[in-house]
Amino acid sequence: MRERKRLRSRRIRALLAGGLVFGVGATMTLAAWNDSEYASATFTAGRFDIVGSTDGTTFSSHPVGTPAALSFSAPFNAMAPGNTVYALFSVRTANPSVAGTLQLSVTSTAGTGLGTYLRYGVRSITGTTCNGTTYSAGTAVVPDNSTMATGGTGTQAVAANAGTTVNYCIAVTLPSTAANGAQGLTAIQTWQVAGTSS
Repeated sequence: MRERKRLRSRRIRALLAGGLVFGVGATMTLAAWNDSEYASATFTAGRFDIVGSTDGTTFSSHPVGTPAALSFSAPFNAMAPGNTVYALFSVRTANPSVAGTLQLSVTSTAGTGLGTYLRYGVRSITGTTCNGTTYSAGTAVVPDNSTMATGGTGTQAVAANAGTTVNYCIAVTLPSTAANGAQGLTAIQTWQVAGTSS
């Protein structure tokens, strides 16, 4: 009887010892070293914004309802048949802003009827001096002798962050053939330069 108990006790100790050895082996496997690398990024949308200037120097926003007041050369307020007057309107992107393109169009022609007699053209010019000489050397945006309702057909590129400026030189003419009925009439013309991001 004692012999059986001793034998059973030895078997139990042998099993326990085997279990301990097995446990030690499992622990050694789980203790392997490891390391990790992580990466992240933050994404932010840019913005597109254009600003205008009537002198080519001081730029600001002119939203709908508060257009920039163009400074036409004399005699814009007392035009006679054959007179042509000129005005500069410069447009570029704000800083910061992504790059884009510009397109000139007509928003409205109001007043008491002079607009039906007037003809005009627009050219993009180098520099900010807008007169007969620089206009002639410019690139057509609105063809000469267009009605006041005619907009530009092409687009002009502007670089990001105020990198480039498009200088529009606007030439408005009261044709020499204007009838007597044009006398004393007024025209209020509003242009729009629409920008699109690229």
